[in-house]
Amino acid sequence: MSFYHEKSRQLHERFKTRALADQLYTTRRHDEFSEWDRDVIRNARMFFLATADEAGRPDCSIKGGDAGFVHIVAENALIFPDYDGNGMFRSIGNILANPYVGMLFVELEGQFRKLRINGIASVDDTSSVTAKLPGAKLVVRVTALDIFPNCSRYLPEESGSITSVFSPREGHTPPEPFWKSKPDLRPFVPTDTANGSVQRATAVED
Repeated sequence: MSFYHEKSRQLHERFKTRALADQLYTTRRHDEFSEWDRDVIRNARMFFLATADEAGRPDCSIKGGDAGFVHIVAENALIFPDYDGNGMFRSIGNILANPYVGMLFVELEGQFRKLRINGIASVDDTSSVTAKLPGAKLVVRVTALDIFPNCSRYLPEESGSITSVFSPREGHTPPEPFWKSKPDLRPFVPTDTANGSVQRATAVED
């Protein structure tokens, strides 16, 4: 299973999460956009983009725009505009050197959904393509390899002034996230990390 590499497996064994990790892969990871995925993407006003250069040195940036600025163009592909920026071109430059990217969509209000996409990116600067996305200097196309939801328990409110109830801190025992109580995952959650009572967070998790 290439989704996990040797070092991940070592941590699975150390923390007794191998069965849970495999169950999450089987039941959550996919390579075509579901309606849930599409809804998150079409409503997104921003996402985080992770790239790396030819030596594997990482970089992360935030891409933003009006809701709908990311367009799904195939069952497993999306495009987004690269707007006028600071001219550093770290993300785009990395993509030209190393096409593997990671995308993280985060909702800081409403359902607080999180969506992760790992894929292969390419850059298009032809006028026929950039003209379709107002303000685009370049257009990035990402073909998804792995699509999967992510637990939202550590997300703060949009204002950032409210601390997530799931954030560990002195004198506070965080509740278990709702996803751990789901019937298809509960049997695989290591017993030493599962509390007896599971409280549901305000966020919707899958």
